[in-house]
Amino acid sequence: MAPTYRETFDRSINQPEDFWLEAARGIDWVTAPTVALDDSRAPIYRWFPDGELNTCFNAVDRHVEAGRGDQAAIRYDSPVTETQVEITYAELQERVGTFAGALAAHGVSRGDRVLLYLPMVPDAIVAMLACARIGAVHSVVFGGFAPHELATRIDDCTPTAIVTTSGGVEPRRRIEYLPAVAEALALAEHPVETVFAREREGFETHLADAQERTSAQGLGTVWVDWDEATAGVEPAGCATVRATDPLYILYTSGTTGAPKGVVRDNGSHAVALRWSMENIYDVGPGEVMFTASDVGWVVGHSYIVYAPLLTGATTVLYEGKPVGTPDAGAFWRVVESSGAKVLFTAPTALRAIRKSDPDGGLSREYDLSSLETLFVAGERLDPETFRWAGDVLGIPVADNWWQTETGWPIAANPRGLEPLEIKSGSPSVPVPGYDVVVLDPAGVPVDAGVEGNIALRLPMPPGTLPTLWGNDERFISSYLSAFDGYYATGDSGYLDEDGYVYVMGRTDDVINVSGHRLSTGAMEQVLAAHPVVAECAVIGVADDLKGQRPSGYVVLKEGAEVTEETLTGDLVDMVRSKIGAVADFKEVRIVDGLPKTRSGKILRKTMRQMADGEDYKVPSTIEDPAVLDGIREILQPR
Repeated sequence: MAPTYRETFDRSINQPEDFWLEAARGIDWVTAPTVALDDSRAPIYRWFPDGELNTCFNAVDRHVEAGRGDQAAIRYDSPVTETQVEITYAELQERVGTFAGALAAHGVSRGDRVLLYLPMVPDAIVAMLACARIGAVHSVVFGGFAPHELATRIDDCTPTAIVTTSGGVEPRRRIEYLPAVAEALALAEHPVETVFAREREGFETHLADAQERTSAQGLGTVWVDWDEATAGVEPAGCATVRATDPLYILYTSGTTGAPKGVVRDNGSHAVALRWSMENIYDVGPGEVMFTASDVGWVVGHSYIVYAPLLTGATTVLYEGKPVGTPDAGAFWRVVESSGAKVLFTAPTALRAIRKSDPDGGLSREYDLSSLETLFVAGERLDPETFRWAGDVLGIPVADNWWQTETGWPIAANPRGLEPLEIKSGSPSVPVPGYDVVVLDPAGVPVDAGVEGNIALRLPMPPGTLPTLWGNDERFISSYLSAFDGYYATGDSGYLDEDGYVYVMGRTDDVINVSGHRLSTGAMEQVLAAHPVVAECAVIGVADDLKGQRPSGYVVLKEGAEVTEETLTGDLVDMVRSKIGAVADFKEVRIVDGLPKTRSGKILRKTMRQMADGEDYKVPSTIEDPAVLDGIREILQPR
């Protein structure tokens, strides 16, 4: 008889070493681990310290060797370019080996970092796996980020090479990548030796233009055409790496605006994701998973690329939007054409579909009989969207909650292990391996139903971040210092009497725009740089479509003369230039003053509650209550 969720969870908490060594058997090792956990440097823990493997071999080669090379590994569906391509595991092995050989031929070796700035095209998956194949460390930067943000990541991870393409294709525009990379190279202090670029048709800037611009700036970077670099090159084999060697770095916004490089290692990442596919998502070898995210985000890393391929499943790579490519039936078309068993997307996408097709009529134009579960993550799934999606599709809608830092779900409904009751507003129960505790401000666990700080008892399970890139101290101060013996998630919420997790919101000033975590602090730094701005605050205002939208409030310098319309235009352009279009920053209001505590802290939470129409309590530490009264009308929901 198969173990229940409760039995599995209890074993993972009470016997973690046995539990995870058993899970590790789902991975092919060069040297199988005999030790599960290394706690010699606690609170920095490492999993499977004596294990050796290659992630790319596990994601590609072993499936070919098992006789499944003809099975589809990737179904690339691009309505914006009218392209549909199926790539088998054997074809993927050839592509990855060849590009890995090109990287090696240009001096990229084990431990070197490679920054990837690519849209949703097969080259993105090929490049990620090619890095893993030779033991290099990839760092994917979402294509919506501006040159300044790209430059900060170049300086932090100091890559040997960058891999990019001509640009990304949107429904109504094309985004040029080559000029952005060239500008980032000029802004960065770290010199990058090589840029590999795949030319796409329909873009203004060509490789020669980028090379000319870089050379004119006195930089020694060499731009190499992808096709030329791979022509006649010797394919690279799989390098053996330690389980604790880094696989990738993925940057997440910090509240100070300085990006934090989340590290994911090879061994524990492979074990955790392989386990999650079978036990959470109920997807096995040969089955199809359609994750509608982007490879630039953690969901894309985990459930477009690595988890499906480590499992031997087929992954859908979708270069399109939930609406507008061409209509709100886009996801349903892809489900039908791919035969997807699981669809994984964000609440924002569902809200956009619902706005365009309120009764879900377009879903009835497609055969969705293959679809068994809709998984949703990236932000809180509101009850109305949960109800609508369930009614339209007639299948379970399972929320799951996790973070860039954890790499895979903290709380989910384990559909493969034991499907549990689904409760609206909850991502269900803690996933085996995660000891979820709700703490009061003093770090004392609270009773069921009492809201507090959601924390994870250390050590966290495999697949979670072991540290931040090059900065153990910041890792400890950012996540482990608030509560001794715990990882602070930065989210508030509670556990109900049945042990279900309810996540109520962030406890810091990172906002969630369409599933993208963005720092309001970084936006404030941009606004504060404007010559007429004396003070500013950016808050996340509740938005029916995007979850949250950033809204800026500025106090002008004495004597400054500018209209709100003109200033808004200036500041929107500045945020777009420094942070990128992904911030979706469009609102600015000029105010006489910002509410503060006596110590000078701006009351952002109170402002946000006012803007969202929530009940709020004026803190006793407020410096001047009249200031709050003065902006109340501006903050009221419109």
